[in-house]
Amino acid sequence: MRAISILVITLTLSVTFLAGSSRAEDRVLKAGKPEQVGMSGRRLEIVNQILTDETKSGRVTAASVLVARRGVIVLRGGWGTLAPDAASAKAGPETVYILASISKPITVLMLMLLVERGQISLADPVQKYLPEFKGPGREKVRVQDLLTHTAGLPDMLPENIKLREANAPLGDFVKGAMTTPLLFEPRTSFKYSSMGTLLAAEIVERVTKMPLAEFEQRELFEPLKMKNSTLGLGKRALADTARVQGDSFAQTEKDLERYGANSGYLRKLGHPWGGNHSTADDLGIVLQMFLNGGVYDGNRILGSATVEAMTTDRNKSLGHPWGLGWGLQTSTAWNAFGDLSSERTFGHSGASGTVAWADPQRELLCVVLTTQPWRQDRGFLLRRIANVVQGSIE
Repeated sequence: MRAISILVITLTLSVTFLAGSSRAEDRVLKAGKPEQVGMSGRRLEIVNQILTDETKSGRVTAASVLVARRGVIVLRGGWGTLAPDAASAKAGPETVYILASISKPITVLMLMLLVERGQISLADPVQKYLPEFKGPGREKVRVQDLLTHTAGLPDMLPENIKLREANAPLGDFVKGAMTTPLLFEPRTSFKYSSMGTLLAAEIVERVTKMPLAEFEQRELFEPLKMKNSTLGLGKRALADTARVQGDSFAQTEKDLERYGANSGYLRKLGHPWGGNHSTADDLGIVLQMFLNGGVYDGNRILGSATVEAMTTDRNKSLGHPWGLGWGLQTSTAWNAFGDLSSERTFGHSGASGTVAWADPQRELLCVVLTTQPWRQDRGFLLRRIANVVQGSIE
């Protein structure tokens, strides 16, 4: 009887192990056909039609897309040119864009590595790591609050434009974020905050004793062979990247040249809330790593528990769904994941006209990088493409 019990337990454990393995299979992105993974190539062709029309009309200068399901790349391409100049190079899936706020979950990922290693606790007060973080109510701000936009910090500093006009170093923004008044008591409301991400990055740099750009290179880009990803412009020339069509802060030609989205200053600043440069190909690897439960091509980047924590709502009591770094399908802020994505979908969009999202329920990922700023159509183009991609599942 005992032998039978042991056999039953062994079989149960084996089945459980196999089930867990299938949920976190180490899928590596590879080219294939939509029909291999239950998608319609004919329907996906609508994405090509949309972006061909948008770039030919001049509404969008450049766009690059990567779509994959169950590790199979079903759509990969580029449309338009890097700049409006007719002689400019054509855009492709390997074209480098400034990601804008897709940089935020990358920054948070770096902090979560330190949580995994026992060097940081999300429940700790921010002042434990940043003693200069002083002022009314600041003693109540936890590290997690910086990642969920519940710290009470503003999106941008009141002196943001002044600092940009002066081509101020990143350290001046950090100093401002340390003392700028909180907008509300921590965890009582939600306010999308780039400054929260900036302070999360500052914690990473102090704990690791290295620049965030170097830490990202060592811990994420190199292991995953993301050869076209950097925080800041890196060693590439500005002319080799896609140029954003306008700017949210700089308006005059002089200001655009001095501190706009395509200025050497902003591209080289390496601001952790929006300064990452990457490609559709490289971001697809990051999303697939999350869908794989934290591993990609044999490289374990994150533990599965960390992946779950980053992609699960941490703001349930506030009614403003957000994970750790990642936005969620049910979030009301900056949602460019379309109307058909499942509630488990996570991702992030960027003001420069970018979005990267993954739908674990449908084992689907999508990256859309464009040069059309979010404010021009409030993300309508990005949502259109998301709807076509989700609607292509048969």
